[in-house]
Amino acid sequence: MTTPASPNRRQFVTASTAATAALAIAPALSHGAYAGGSDLLKLGLIGCGGRGTGAASQALTADSGVELFSMADAFSDRLESSRERLQRSFNKDGEPSRVNVVDDQCHVGFDAYKGVIDACDIVCLTSTPHFRPRHLKYAVEAGKHVFCEKPVAVDAPGVRSVMDSSKKAAANKTSLVSGLCWRYHHGKRAVFDQIKNGMIGDIVSMQCSYMTGGVWDPRKTRVQCGSEMEYQIRNWYYYTWLSGDFNVEQHIHSLDKMMWAMGDVPPATISGSGGRQVRTGPEYGNIYDHFNVVYEWENGVKAYTRCRHWNGCENDVSDHIYGTRGRVDVMKHRIYDLEGTEIWRFEGEEGDMYQIEHDELSASIRGGVPLNNGDYMCKSTLMAISGRMSAYTGKKLTWDEALNSQEDLTPPGYEWGEVPTPEVAIPGKTKFI
Repeated sequence: MTTPASPNRRQFVTASTAATAALAIAPALSHGAYAGGSDLLKLGLIGCGGRGTGAASQALTADSGVELFSMADAFSDRLESSRERLQRSFNKDGEPSRVNVVDDQCHVGFDAYKGVIDACDIVCLTSTPHFRPRHLKYAVEAGKHVFCEKPVAVDAPGVRSVMDSSKKAAANKTSLVSGLCWRYHHGKRAVFDQIKNGMIGDIVSMQCSYMTGGVWDPRKTRVQCGSEMEYQIRNWYYYTWLSGDFNVEQHIHSLDKMMWAMGDVPPATISGSGGRQVRTGPEYGNIYDHFNVVYEWENGVKAYTRCRHWNGCENDVSDHIYGTRGRVDVMKHRIYDLEGTEIWRFEGEEGDMYQIEHDELSASIRGGVPLNNGDYMCKSTLMAISGRMSAYTGKKLTWDEALNSQEDLTPPGYEWGEVPTPEVAIPGKTKFI
């Protein structure tokens, strides 16, 4: 039996471009086909935390013909809390109920996603990032429309799976919208249009920062949990196999803007460093609290990126792009010439990017013109993963090495029992796989 050749950077770019082109010429479909001939669309929520609850709310707000029909989570308490919040918001006296999730449509456990996907027309995939590839694969194979939160994977095998699922969604002519929300922000779209149209000339270099005090503290102690697996999933952010680490789960938003500026052409090489300086206790799992990564493209452009979670320090969430004719302050939506004089600024309505994602997803379904964000959501996720892998190992990587990495962070099994406690990576000792 022969095996397919490993993908390389050029094939990745070419295949993604071809998939995008195919979408542009896809024939329109009647939206009635999406719900068995009915104008009512059933929405499913997989992952009932704060982000998932917000995504469901936005999907319901986007389309009055959508009802929340089914929900899934690893934990029943999270699901019930989310259901109650959404019912309070959308089930009003004297008005048709929008949240109609009966007990039989509340699914709990590792396989809970299947019941939701089987029952619904649209699904929001907002669970812990590790599970995203398998959830997306099942949803796409079932022919469902998908809102898929970022990141789409925590390792390269996961990215490759999502690449395949994205192509399948394109072939199905179903919509796949990414949670990389800045791509749906009116101000950011206007800024990147100016960059694309040459206002700052050719890009020379880029720099982005995501330096904040951190995220939520560990939610449960081991004593409060029934098993090590429950403990790690309850505190998922602090475990690389579940979150991908800070560079992947959160800093991906900044890295996505660097990829966007480069026309979604991936970098050629990645060189990073990082470590644990402040969050060093065992309650913080095995992730780092700071990263510094340099991404370099074939044309010599470099993106200097940094992120950290340290309390009591300067915060800086910003993105800057430098060209031969000027520079861009992306977060402020302003462009300056080489002398520092402002030559353009965005003055329109910025809009709610979280809502706009779902507005455009709904419009694509109703209009029969599918959206597919699979290309850039895969590239930006791998860009973030490659930075983590370089920092963990101390090895400079090529894009092809990152794409073809065999490091699979999947645990031995999915059971409510013991699971290995991952070690903290040590650059120079941790091996690239």
